[in-house]
Amino acid sequence: MATTKETQSAAENTEAEAEEGKAPPKRKLSLKLILMAVGGLIGLGAIGGGGYFFFFSGGHDKAEAAALAAGPQIKPVVFLDMPDVLVNLSSTGGGERTQYLKVKVTLELPNEAMSAQIQPVMPRLMDAFQTYLRELRPSDLDGSAGLYRLKEELTRRVNAAIAPSRINAVLFKEIVVQ
Repeated sequence: MATTKETQSAAENTEAEAEEGKAPPKRKLSLKLILMAVGGLIGLGAIGGGGYFFFFSGGHDKAEAAALAAGPQIKPVVFLDMPDVLVNLSSTGGGERTQYLKVKVTLELPNEAMSAQIQPVMPRLMDAFQTYLRELRPSDLDGSAGLYRLKEELTRRVNAAIAPSRINAVLFKEIVVQ
């Protein structure tokens, strides 16, 4: 019977040691959670304090604040109307009726001085437009992709004619295919 009592007391000691061994990890786990929560609160406080300082510190001078409130400054652009262009479109020659293209174009210039530079070369620009547009087929102007390609090509030709100066864009006022 002594062995049974010894076995019982040994089993109780093992259970007590196991409970003692389990208790510290539970305590460590809860301590870790508390430390993480405190760290998170400190981090949120720092972010909140930084945001408050940034928005309400008054570190900006009045001119800079007014500039920020006014928004981005938009550079004024200048528009130059080109003469209307009326050309017959290229056909395959298979007895189709002749189709015509009428285009009203405006050039978007970066500044007023550019207008004075373009006026002397206007005949060159009109020639470039006429020769290019006469080579187009009606199928070249189909859809928005065709008009986009036309706009890009006209912009490229204008920039080539007035190099080294550059325009911002060619804008269509009217396009009629008849």
